[in-house]
Amino acid sequence: MNEKQMSIIVEQYNRLGNEVNGDIKVTRVADWKSVFVETIGKNGWAIVMTEYKVDGKIYWAGFSTRSQTVYVSHR
Repeated sequence: MNEKQMSIIVEQYNRLGNEVNGDIKVTRVADWKSVFVETIGKNGWAIVMTEYKVDGKIYWAGFSTRSQTVYVSHR
């Protein structure tokens, strides 16, 4: 997923509260997280998040190709 697609998803999440964006799930995680560990079964992967600014708010968001999920943290 490229930067523009992520930006659009974060904007939609901020403005509409969407938790589903087509085939991509959007999941909120704890505030102030810039890295999130996604666990599937007994395995865990670090999802490194990037900062996005939307309507004066700052979010951290990262995408997991394994689960097709965007993780969003409010900052």
